Amino acid sequence: MSFGEQLKCRRKELGLSRSELAKQLGVSQSAVGNYETGVSAPKEEILLRIFDALHVEPNYLYRGSFESAGGDASPEERTLVEKYRALSPAGRQTIHTLLDALCRMQGEPARTIPLYRSPAAAGAAAPAAEVRTIPLYTSPAAAGFAAPVFGEDYELIQVSGDVPPGAELAVRMEGDSMAPYIPSGSVIYIHHAPLANGDVGLFCIGGAMLVRQYIRGEGGAVRLLPLNRTAGEVLTFPTGGVSGPTCFGRALLRTLPLPESAM
Repeated sequence: MSFGEQLKCRRKELGLSRSELAKQLGVSQSAVGNYETGVSAPKEEILLRIFDALHVEPNYLYRGSFESAGGDASPEERTLVEKYRALSPAGRQTIHTLLDALCRMQGEPARTIPLYRSPAAAGAAAPAAEVRTIPLYTSPAAAGFAAPVFGEDYELIQVSGDVPPGAELAVRMEGDSMAPYIPSGSVIYIHHAPLANGDVGLFCIGGAMLVRQYIRGEGGAVRLLPLNRTAGEVLTFPTGGVSGPTCFGRALLRTLPLPESAM
């Protein structure tokens, strides 16, 4: 049986309705139905609640997914199955999410978002650009999920033209902390690369995801600055600090220069 079928079977064994299970998980009844039918997959924190609510080990709900991977499987396939079984629940859910997204990519065209072109460029014939597919996360926080849910936390978009070729993912800016250079609701393109002094990056700090300008002082201390000084907190991390920021990548900004006062 699939994960969803095992979930439904165990729920019924415990005499729980979808509504009762949904209350324990902190989600809607329809979300539980989607988990059971395979329409969507639970996020990492919801997945852990499911294990607790149903009083099962992770292997119980996933055990049927690979029972058929036996005599007809190639050595490479059996190796992949063993690696999957060795993963944590969060790692397994990440694999599920990626596979679902890849399958949907093959069956459905990704949405194309309108790209900005300057008035001068709009009047000229532009050469054909390669179209690529990258994930667009609904918020900076969504980009930090260990197992984001396709269609809920992100969608696959096609990009070309004015989008920098190094863009590997995109996030939507929330709030005015980086305005007017990055307005709230605008799309930021991220490249997985080390930051240079003055770059804007996507950071994880204490579980929260933030877009900030990276400043490294002569002594090694790091400051993360909002470009809008009135709408965001300046975060400072001294040299040798135990818990520093984790950088997810560099924001590819090609429009307005950063303010000199922040450098």
